[in-house]
Amino acid sequence: MKKFNGAYIFGISMISAMGGLLFGYDWVVIGGAKPFYERFFDIAGSANYQAWAMSSALIGCVVGAVVSGIVSDRFGRKWPLLFSAFLFTIASLGTGLATSYTIFIVFRMIGGVGIGLASALSPMYIAEVSPSHLRGRFVSLNQMTIVIGILAAQVINLLIADKVPAGASDAFIQASWNGQIGWRWMFYACAVPASLFFILAFFLPESPRWLMKAGKADKAFPTLKKIGGEAYAREEMKNIQATLDDVGEKVDFKALFSPKFRSVLVIGVVLAVFQQWCGINTVFNYAEEIFTAAGYGVSDTLFNIVITGSVNLVFTLVAMFTVDKWGRKKLMLFGSIGLAINYVLLGGAFFLGVQGIPVLSLVVVAIGIYAMSLAPVLWVVLSEIFPNRIRGTAMALATFALWIACFILTFTFPLLNKSLGAAGTFWVYAGICLLGFVFILKKLPETKGKSLEEIEKII
Repeated sequence: MKKFNGAYIFGISMISAMGGLLFGYDWVVIGGAKPFYERFFDIAGSANYQAWAMSSALIGCVVGAVVSGIVSDRFGRKWPLLFSAFLFTIASLGTGLATSYTIFIVFRMIGGVGIGLASALSPMYIAEVSPSHLRGRFVSLNQMTIVIGILAAQVINLLIADKVPAGASDAFIQASWNGQIGWRWMFYACAVPASLFFILAFFLPESPRWLMKAGKADKAFPTLKKIGGEAYAREEMKNIQATLDDVGEKVDFKALFSPKFRSVLVIGVVLAVFQQWCGINTVFNYAEEIFTAAGYGVSDTLFNIVITGSVNLVFTLVAMFTVDKWGRKKLMLFGSIGLAINYVLLGGAFFLGVQGIPVLSLVVVAIGIYAMSLAPVLWVVLSEIFPNRIRGTAMALATFALWIACFILTFTFPLLNKSLGAAGTFWVYAGICLLGFVFILKKLPETKGKSLEEIEKII
């Protein structure tokens, strides 16, 4: 029985997963700041300006995802993670200092590039340093830190914002401390963990699988030895080299679409798109609209957002302890059908004019289902299904598809909500979840307990 250095694996995984924490914070902080910066920039009456403010970071995410494949294949996993930490720091300060809508958008895009890089690189790095029987749990650390970042943003937003009187006018909110200063501090706060991530990332070892691919086996051996001992290191290096020897020295981007890789690429891209189009992120990004439709005021909405974030964290912890026991496929099937049923009920509640606790309860259940299934498991699957030789580029392409899908979701929600109402919008998401269930049932193989090299042979 091999003995693994759990403390070491956990330590480097947690440092890498700080990219997820910043991803989660930067992604959700805007939801709490939304009622205030919209009044500051006088865009509360424009659905188009609102949608662009919420979705502009996703343009940066797309750029970051595309660049992640190029830089991770050329420079490794460590240095691009460092660069993402730098971008998070700059973006948080710049967004908080913004004096115009245009400047606000520019720095949101810069932060988006950091999100795009971190969302691809953090889970990939963790998967490449984790033993097969623990890989699901360790990769799920990335989702756990995303959720912690989400909850931290929600709590900080709640603590920073002064209570808004019920029925307060736009002019009152615009002139208040929240409308002038408070929303800025919500963004400033991200600079603290971003700076810490930047410092700690210097201590990360480079991914041994990338080092092997780059012809630096002598540098890969010490890290693998520290992870699982000398015998483990030699066995892993042999297995990794065997997968690298199967193909030529360089993989052209067009090769991703060859019959050899096409099927696995389709699985990765479709699952990435589905994770976004299942619709749950609208709850975080458009909480004000959803809870207002359910009869809640601004201050109540901020508190309800914290409730949803707490549920998100609890059920992410559940996922960490089930993903290596129940398997990836079962959890994703559960998430798909569970959300479909929940959205039918949630849409029905809005259709019938139900308000208050019933709607909040359905939202909380939806987040719990998502947090223990599609949210963490998607990143586990993406980090392990792609072959060693193309992992960086294929992960970048899947993440690119994810952020394009997220942009479409985020931009279209206010438009769907306006044309179909909350009920019709959630019923659309229910239909998408049913389609996702069918795809996962037919196409996704089970990968729990298998090494990355074994997975490469079965897909």
